[in-house]
Amino acid sequence: MQWRERALKWLWLVAACALLAACASSRRLPAPVEDRSGGRPGAVAVLPASPGAALPGAENAGKPGYYTVRPGDTLIRIALETGQNWRDIARWNNLDNPNVIEVGQVLRVVAPVTGAVASAVPAASAPPASAASAAQAPSSAATASAAPASAASPAASAGTDDQVAWTWPTNGNDPVIAGFDEAKNKGVDIGGRAGDPVFAAADGRVVYAGAGLRGYGNLIILKHNNTYLTAYAHNQSLLVKEDQTVRKGQKIAEMGSTDADRVKLHFEIRRQGKPVDPTRYLPPR
Repeated sequence: MQWRERALKWLWLVAACALLAACASSRRLPAPVEDRSGGRPGAVAVLPASPGAALPGAENAGKPGYYTVRPGDTLIRIALETGQNWRDIARWNNLDNPNVIEVGQVLRVVAPVTGAVASAVPAASAPPASAASAAQAPSSAATASAAPASAASPAASAGTDDQVAWTWPTNGNDPVIAGFDEAKNKGVDIGGRAGDPVFAAADGRVVYAGAGLRGYGNLIILKHNNTYLTAYAHNQSLLVKEDQTVRKGQKIAEMGSTDADRVKLHFEIRRQGKPVDPTRYLPPR
């Protein structure tokens, strides 16, 4: 009798241990963080916020000149939508790794008041500068107070930021196949053939050249002054590099269909980061 009781107790103990082990093995592990950088400069992996952790810049949430990171954001997209250079945003926020930001993190997206200067735009006689790598090249836009001030833009000093001499970014006979729609199409789509030239719509500096912004394919972003950016998307090949100065009408890319359903140039003009209808700025065709 005593032997039977001992055996039953032993069986209950084994069963209890097995049940605990099963519960432990079925516990769900945290989902892995998706790294969308792909090694491209300026692309980011957006991390989920750590429970209970104070996110960088949280005290500035909602203040003018600051941006709260949302799911799906990249540093390039934030820069485009705020009219800034992504490298400047990384510098202003002292990002140890500009390829990683957190949802809910609050970023400064305007230059610090002290020591800030306008983004440099090339003088008429200045040749294009050689571009350094994105990780090493100094920013062409406003810098923090600890950095030495650079010269003000010759183009900006000649007039207001609204005085930009625009030209069409493609040949004059290329058709506009999709017009501007603030909700659905933040620029215009221009048809053409693969390899057709893409031109700079105005004097400026390359603040991004790469494929790190989903939906845009091979993309070039030019900064023309403190007010205007232009974006040139879906290119087959890029002919300029970051921090390079370009002239109005200079060939900067070749038309293609990267991240698009057909060969086309998607062209945007952004005024202080907000998309505007390019046909209201470009000369009549």
